[in-house]
Amino acid sequence: MDYIKYILLGIIQGITEPLPVSSSGHIFLFKNLFNTEMFNTFNFEIISNFGSFLAILFIFRKDIIKLIKDFFSFIFSKEKRKTAKNGFMYVIKMIISTIPVGITGILFNDYLESHYTSLKMLAFAFLFTALMLYIVRNIKGEKDSDGITFKDAIIIGLFQAITIIPGISRSGTVLVACLICKLKREDALKYTFMLYFPVSFGTMLLKATDLIGTPTTLLLPYLCGMIAALVITYFSYQWLSNMVKKGKLWKFSIYCLCLALFIFIYFR
Repeated sequence: MDYIKYILLGIIQGITEPLPVSSSGHIFLFKNLFNTEMFNTFNFEIISNFGSFLAILFIFRKDIIKLIKDFFSFIFSKEKRKTAKNGFMYVIKMIISTIPVGITGILFNDYLESHYTSLKMLAFAFLFTALMLYIVRNIKGEKDSDGITFKDAIIIGLFQAITIIPGISRSGTVLVACLICKLKREDALKYTFMLYFPVSFGTMLLKATDLIGTPTTLLLPYLCGMIAALVITYFSYQWLSNMVKKGKLWKFSIYCLCLALFIFIYFR
């Protein structure tokens, strides 16, 4: 039973993590919909997030390696400084975009998790995501990754800061911010998931101590769930990428709207 449970949780995590629909919101909804404690497995949440992290890391491995090389080449090699400048500046802008969510997360995360746990709040969060995705449905943008300005980085960072509110999709909100800043769709998607790494890694690092004392009997079921999250996240991202390229984000807007209406009606 444990194997089925954690594989199911891994699949839910894998489907919803890359998509602009809030993975945490779906877990909370499923918990209430089926009136079960099955989803109260906090340690596994860290493990399944790590599976998604590895999948997205694999997808962007070439971009990450290049950014790391450019960053340190710009600092330590005068000969390569000119060619490495764009990559170095990209990393600096990523840091700027990450600072707001880091600050809000440290200051307000515990409070929000304990106070904003009602289904009505979740429904409003889905409505917010639906509205944002609908607003940018026709935006194509003309700037590539090198065209991201410091102003863009700050705006995107401020948008990302509000995603600590449970139920608001991080990927959806950041993607919307990138499109509002006139980035091309593919470059907006790339920047969205480049920002995923520091946020996700920082969150896992802060919660890693909670894994201490995990029963050894759960290690194999946890591993199965993590693999499920890894594999499903990979394919889920590919689907999202195709939807973004075709300008079909509005379909996720309809999904989030329907989900919000369902919550309002079913849990009234």
